Amino acid sequence: MQRQLPALAAALLLAGCATLGPDYAPPPPAIADGWVPPSLGSTAVAASDTPWWQAFNDPALDALITATIAGNRDLKVAGLRVLEARAQLGIAQSTRSPQAATASAATGYGASAPGGQPIGKYDFLYGTAGVSAGWEIDFWGKFRRSIEAGTAGYFAAIASQQDVALILRAEVARLYLQYRTLQERLAVVRSNIELQQRNVAITELQFREGDDAELDVQQARTQLLTTRAAVPQLEAGMTQTRNALALLMGRAPGDVPELALSPDTIPATPAALPVAIASDLLRQRPDVRTAAFRAGAQSAQIGIARADLYPSLSLGGSISLTRTTLGGLSNSVDIGIGPAIRWNILDFGRIRGNVRVQDARLEQALENYQQTVLKAANEVDSAAIVLVKAREEGAILADSVIAAKRSLTLANIRYREGLSDFQRVLDAQAALLRQQDRAISNRGDTAIALVALTKAVGGGWIAPTEADFASPDTRARMQARSNWAGQLDMPQSAGTPK
Repeated sequence: MQRQLPALAAALLLAGCATLGPDYAPPPPAIADGWVPPSLGSTAVAASDTPWWQAFNDPALDALITATIAGNRDLKVAGLRVLEARAQLGIAQSTRSPQAATASAATGYGASAPGGQPIGKYDFLYGTAGVSAGWEIDFWGKFRRSIEAGTAGYFAAIASQQDVALILRAEVARLYLQYRTLQERLAVVRSNIELQQRNVAITELQFREGDDAELDVQQARTQLLTTRAAVPQLEAGMTQTRNALALLMGRAPGDVPELALSPDTIPATPAALPVAIASDLLRQRPDVRTAAFRAGAQSAQIGIARADLYPSLSLGGSISLTRTTLGGLSNSVDIGIGPAIRWNILDFGRIRGNVRVQDARLEQALENYQQTVLKAANEVDSAAIVLVKAREEGAILADSVIAAKRSLTLANIRYREGLSDFQRVLDAQAALLRQQDRAISNRGDTAIALVALTKAVGGGWIAPTEADFASPDTRARMQARSNWAGQLDMPQSAGTPK
């Protein structure tokens, strides 16, 4: 038996070089490398290190996005989840270190005379104090896989936080462009109301003088009232949009002073996509990176589960000091050290079942990764075609507005010359208002489509900082409550696209 012990020890040491479970590598994505959306061929791309929203050159939009990133509650929660994941990683890393504990006790014994009167001091004292330590050797890579899972989970949390930030920036831009579109539409409606009020006044005057029939008056009033009826709906839409912006910024309804920083018009839409489309589009999508990291974390769980099929070896030791006054003062020191083996040989059914569970979950994570890739490709191509067609529609609508203005001019001339009735003028005015409204809506839709495409391609790479995960005040509170030992700071490699 003694001759077998060295061989057993050597076998265990060799086994310690092994790590159970699969070594994760992201699977080939469901789309080919270098894939370019078919609809993106006619869309120019301007590679730039400048944040994409600054391409609109709009101070109000810049201020709104800055305020949203600083104040949004959902983003704060996502950032705190990053810190939680980093703390979980710290727990996994600590399993590779020895564990130690201390204990002490003291007991005194005495006697008393009849009647309960003490005889004197204690007859003797007995006390112990000791330290024990243990270290489980990671022969099968269980702890290494735990660290691997924790690391992947940590980077998944970072990618998830970046995804929330990307969605928020795009949503703020969409709402802002929607608000400016409503403002321009309202301005055109009010301008037409002034024109139509003059029409009513003219027709009423001519009716009183006997030059026009009452029909012309009522037709002019009908058109005026119809145009006025559009005002409440547009004003309600503006209020709703302003409240939505305030909510994203973590403020009370309507508290959006940043809107006053720019004119009440739609900002000029950049001619080119304000972010580069990398040859590997997937590196820019935070949701794709999140899915890949989560699959990696789940892959490590298989190795953790398989390690339970094998014995675990730990080394333990203790040292204790005992002091007693019985029969005179005496001290003794006890030292113990030795290995311990634990093997769940009667629990293999449950362990194997858990391995299968983790394996099935890995396949689910891989399928989710591929689905996320396909979803990303679909969103990019769909957003690209919307932008392309919106620009085509805009060119047509611009010509239609010119034609409608010319039509109104001719209708007025013919009416003044007595060659047509006033209804032709009213029809031309209504047509011009419709085309102006459609043209304004199209300019807003085109800008929003560009934002949607920018979001779909990942919004460009914006390196995170520790301020993205928790504000200085929040970090100060957390550090005061708990010693975070530097874990509130940004590690140098955090968030790098993989």
